Amino acid sequence: QVQLVESGGGLVQAGGSLRLSCAASVSIFSINPMGWYRQAPGKQRELVVSITYGGSTNYADSVKGRFTISRDNAKNTVYLQMNSLKPEDTAVYYCYARMGVTYWGQGTQVTVSS
Repeated sequence: QVQLVESGGGLVQAGGSLRLSCAASVSIFSINPMGWYRQAPGKQRELVVSITYGGSTNYADSVKGRFTISRDNAKNTVYLQMNSLKPEDTAVYYCYARMGVTYWGQGTQVTVSS
């Protein structure tokens, strides 16, 4: 069983930045992949970005150049740095980890005001 705990969400004005953290209860060294999804009201959950254990990343087109994912294996934590935020980035952001099955965090709300 893997527990994922997200933090760092909040309210920010358009153009601002936030950094989300996802702390895992186990070593993330070999978890492949980890990443973030988001779900806006009335919309399906969508992939924001994933990162493999080797560090390869896959970003949604809508966040390329603005969001950066990183992982700190020593801290068992994955980060999502979000810059130049837009109102359309408003959503609940979920951390995930795939280890045969997919584990999810509880979600953290990100609200971007115009």
